[in-house]
Amino acid sequence: MHYVISDIHGCFEKYLKMLDLIGLAENDSLFVLGDVIDRGDEGVPILLDMMRRKNVVPVTGNHEAMAAPVMRLLTDGRAVTRDANAYLRWMQNGGLPTFEAFRALDPQTRRDVADYISSFSVYETISVGGRRFHLSHTLPGYDPDKDIHDATYKEFIWGEPDYDETYDEKMLFVTGHTPTGLIDPSYAGRIYIKNNHIAIDCGAVFDGGRLGCVRLEDLAEFYV
Repeated sequence: MHYVISDIHGCFEKYLKMLDLIGLAENDSLFVLGDVIDRGDEGVPILLDMMRRKNVVPVTGNHEAMAAPVMRLLTDGRAVTRDANAYLRWMQNGGLPTFEAFRALDPQTRRDVADYISSFSVYETISVGGRRFHLSHTLPGYDPDKDIHDATYKEFIWGEPDYDETYDEKMLFVTGHTPTGLIDPSYAGRIYIKNNHIAIDCGAVFDGGRLGCVRLEDLAEFYV
């Protein structure tokens, strides 16, 4: 089976409960669409757990993109002031818990985590059950004259999709980044499926939010 989650934001307990709920097996695949870290306190433990699982496919989010250059500075033993703008931007977006946990790791583990985050793919495109899926943290705005896979790296991690538009009649787009309640208040805390969009950021780190997961074979929804 193929499962997709996103925007865990340091909610380690919810992450573990979700793995238990879906009964993730070694022959299953779990796609994690970015923003594993920040805001919540336990982003680094989630990364360490993901690193040990051969069936987890990580896709980068804007929070990993902000963290990566600062993690590299720390890994190389350089002061974060070497790139003060990157450090401040990360801190302003909820990076402090991750920064402190990462800095507390031993040097080799810091290096392993920094390398792991830098290895995340920008997007994945797969076929499951006769349907095509594009999996990324987010999408650019709709442009009928532009192939979605010609979008830039920045658009795949910071973009704002047009959820009222069907980007491709033959493909389903699974994304996180934007809490579903901001797309449509009636979808707060649950997965949004409309116009070939499947938005799965259910606001896990926020009060009243949940961690959502979709199984691609049948579009079954799971919540913690």
